[in-house]
Amino acid sequence: MALVGVGGYGAWHLRNLRRLCRAGEARLAAACDPAPAVRTAELGPVPVYDDLGELLARHHIDVTVIASPIPTHARLAAAALRAGTDVLLEKPPVTSSDELSQLCALAAEAGRSVQVGFQSLGSHALPALTGLIGSGALGAVTGIGGAGVWVRPFAYYRRAPWAGRRWLDGEAVVDGTLTNPFAHAVATAFAVAQPGSPERTPDGVEVELYRAHDIEADDTACMRARFGGSTAVVVATTVCGPRDQDPYVVVHGEEGRAALHYERDRLTVETRESGSWQRTYGRTDLLEDLLAHIAAGRSTPLLAPLHRSGAFTAVVDAVRQEQRVRPVPPRYWHDDSGRVIHGVDEFVRRAAEDMALFSEQGIEWASGSTSRE
Repeated sequence: MALVGVGGYGAWHLRNLRRLCRAGEARLAAACDPAPAVRTAELGPVPVYDDLGELLARHHIDVTVIASPIPTHARLAAAALRAGTDVLLEKPPVTSSDELSQLCALAAEAGRSVQVGFQSLGSHALPALTGLIGSGALGAVTGIGGAGVWVRPFAYYRRAPWAGRRWLDGEAVVDGTLTNPFAHAVATAFAVAQPGSPERTPDGVEVELYRAHDIEADDTACMRARFGGSTAVVVATTVCGPRDQDPYVVVHGEEGRAALHYERDRLTVETRESGSWQRTYGRTDLLEDLLAHIAAGRSTPLLAPLHRSGAFTAVVDAVRQEQRVRPVPPRYWHDDSGRVIHGVDEFVRRAAEDMALFSEQGIEWASGSTSRE
């Protein structure tokens, strides 16, 4: 197994790989990272390369874990597939639907599998929620919302050249709250909205992008997606909150309500018939799921396969194509450890609970949206 990207979120993958190595389920053969040796010293005797092509040429690799900068995801995944390896690819997997189509075609041609790092899709609370919807316990679903509120320090946007960027050196980055830190909220909401037809993409996506930080991309955003005549999905996100709050996806039904706090695998349900209850579930690790899929001759479906990323990538497209990232005027924010927009946690909550975009809530700094059909 090879790990591409040791710093940043790659450190989480390194810890997970060590766990699997101790259990005898994997062996880390090599790593790839252009960082100085001090950042890769903890790898021990594992050889480290600054070029994936050289690594793949020197080692027989079965699975490549890619946790590299966003603009490199598609290119590095393609190189790994051409070398005959299966791939665990961090989110967002690609920066456009064209890249998604090309990568899916390459995986099919190579006879290899690509799992996307939407860890929330491994939560056992997710099938419990979709099963609850299917049973009719919530009644007819009237809306699916998502909310994410975090606070990120100013250093968050100085941690890498691509952070807070839409483009870098002519390449699409599409960093932003919907596409990167809260990508799980978007992907989970779509998984809840269409469990029986995961390959469908929305008929239309509206996005509103805002920034309080001095960056190119958004630090606060919301979106609405529709699938034909089905229920709309609205997700609102910010990293300009007063404090970190558990992100969640909420299902509104005529007979009840269910909220999935996906980082905690916790499901809270309120129905007219059964009252209120709460349960915390387990989770399947996506790398373990990929290894089991390979061991089974690919006969078992992956929890987060690349071809199921079409709906999420439609949101990436809408964010990339949106020309306006509206600045939030200084009178509406203050500086703490990071930049905090006054009342933004309540605006995000309203979006998820009332299915209302920021521009529909009467917020002074929010106006208008762009629809991508």
